[in-house]
Amino acid sequence: MLKIFFLIFMAGGIPVAVAMAGASLAYILVSGSLPPFVVIHRMVSGIDSFPLLAVPFFILAGNLMNNAGITTRIYNFALALVGWLKGGLGHVNVLGSVIFAGMSGTAIADAAGLGTIEIKAMKEHGYSTEFAVGVTAASATLGPIIPPSLPFVIYGMMANVSVGALFLAGILPGALLAILMMLTVAYFAHRNGWGGDVKFSSTRFFKAMCELAVVIAWPLLIWLLVAKLGTPPQLTVFAGLASLFVLDKIFKFEALLPIMTPVLLIGGMSTGLFTPTEGAIAACVWAMILGFAWYKTLSWKMFVKVCLDTIETTSTVLFIVAAASIFGWMLTATGVTTDIASWVLGFTKEAWVFLLLANLLMLFVGCFLEPTAAITILVPILLPIATQLGVDPIHFGLVMVLNLMIGLLHPPMGMVLFVLARVAGLSFERTTMAILPWLIPLLLALVVITYVPSLVLWLPKMFF
Repeated sequence: MLKIFFLIFMAGGIPVAVAMAGASLAYILVSGSLPPFVVIHRMVSGIDSFPLLAVPFFILAGNLMNNAGITTRIYNFALALVGWLKGGLGHVNVLGSVIFAGMSGTAIADAAGLGTIEIKAMKEHGYSTEFAVGVTAASATLGPIIPPSLPFVIYGMMANVSVGALFLAGILPGALLAILMMLTVAYFAHRNGWGGDVKFSSTRFFKAMCELAVVIAWPLLIWLLVAKLGTPPQLTVFAGLASLFVLDKIFKFEALLPIMTPVLLIGGMSTGLFTPTEGAIAACVWAMILGFAWYKTLSWKMFVKVCLDTIETTSTVLFIVAAASIFGWMLTATGVTTDIASWVLGFTKEAWVFLLLANLLMLFVGCFLEPTAAITILVPILLPIATQLGVDPIHFGLVMVLNLMIGLLHPPMGMVLFVLARVAGLSFERTTMAILPWLIPLLLALVVITYVPSLVLWLPKMFF
């Protein structure tokens, strides 16, 4: 009966969060088994969670970076590094998304932030609008895979697994996705005879490579000083941060400090300097330092607007979590999850068959539900089955999030589709057709991530 109420509400065009809470309340009123106040109680307790504090702070950090001119710096850095390759701006699009993913944590922020700059530049350089939209949409899926990631925070809370381990687990799959997308760009460039979009400049390229070298060498140097030489961790980190600002001042790097954001977050969480929730606060502080004090591109008026936008987004996300919490609890209480688990386990006891079926289900659900709602509904249903079949919860989390990110590119509910259709001025139908070729690298990566769990689990096992 609970499922029937939910489907009736959804068919009536009611928003998914309201449909979940309304179906739960309707079931309680009809069955008379529980007092209606349980709905409010469970919704409140569903968001009464310390890890969920990371959600507003990661959203705020991404909004601050987006409004402080950081996206332009990332674009220019990627242009210097790979813009001279064949199909250059396509590669710039992917590389820019990789970097921005380390700040925003959401696909929609990537599409709306960098996408606006990238699509405009690609159209001016003669690329078709469809190609520009396709590569922007595909690369936007990197946002929630490469840490930090809002979907990982939600999944970690629902599945009771380490958010820090999930963040580490996303690094190698994110790199795989980026490589496959750049190979796809290279294929289109070869087929269409595209050249580079900027003239190769040894000075700009060397400067960009120096920035990358600093990003790689800095955490290794900090680790050497702390682990091998025994210097005080906090003092070493603060001295290291001061050295980054000195280097940036001397050499006038394009995007060194923004690129350091994911390094600082992952380094702090993996060494125990702060929790993922505290890491979200650290990301906000870092963004404010860059915007207000260093680049001086943020004003207090902009800051107030960013905070209001963050409140609006956060309230939407947390209302979905709260509604999905009562709906998931009702599914468990009414025995739906047990029945589904029994049916699946009666059908197959092979992990690879279950993963195949789960992928198909999650791809389908991702077309209709917002990722946060889908995670909070699917985790109580699918994770117990995955655990019984020996699938690691962290591995399953990566598989689930990637499926739901691919769902963002599909009609009828694909939010990235709507954002890019508005940014590019394309119809919804043309935007959908433009994205279809890019599903090939995404689905190929999904197969590899699903059936090669060592790719996902290698880094978490090293640090956790």
